[in-house]
Amino acid sequence: MLAIDTNVLVRLLARDDAKQALAADHTVAKGAWVSQLVLAEAVWVLDAVYARSPKQLIAALDLLLVHEHLVLQDADVVSAALTQFRAKPALGFSDCLVLEIARKAGHLPLATFDKSLAKLTGAQKL
Repeated sequence: MLAIDTNVLVRLLARDDAKQALAADHTVAKGAWVSQLVLAEAVWVLDAVYARSPKQLIAALDLLLVHEHLVLQDADVVSAALTQFRAKPALGFSDCLVLEIARKAGHLPLATFDKSLAKLTGAQKL
């Protein structure tokens, strides 16, 4: 199974370039793997460049988690991060993902200067 990069994932979700979206569709139709880094970058791009709302980002993540041709790296971690993000969208998905990666790796607490992130179970404010 091939892996896809951030640009391919963004084309799948943003659909802003018809030619590239079609190429991305054809590529992932054969099955594709998405790393957590690519996922985090894509969510950042959708937020920062395309000004997608937290509600739209949540919908995109929901779609990716059930996509028939995509395999997300540690989908259980992504799902747990999405649960955190859904509850506190002001945190940002990447912060939630970092916490859940640390949790799965058994390296808690997650030290942070972020007051909001520190309120989540498993995080600790410095």
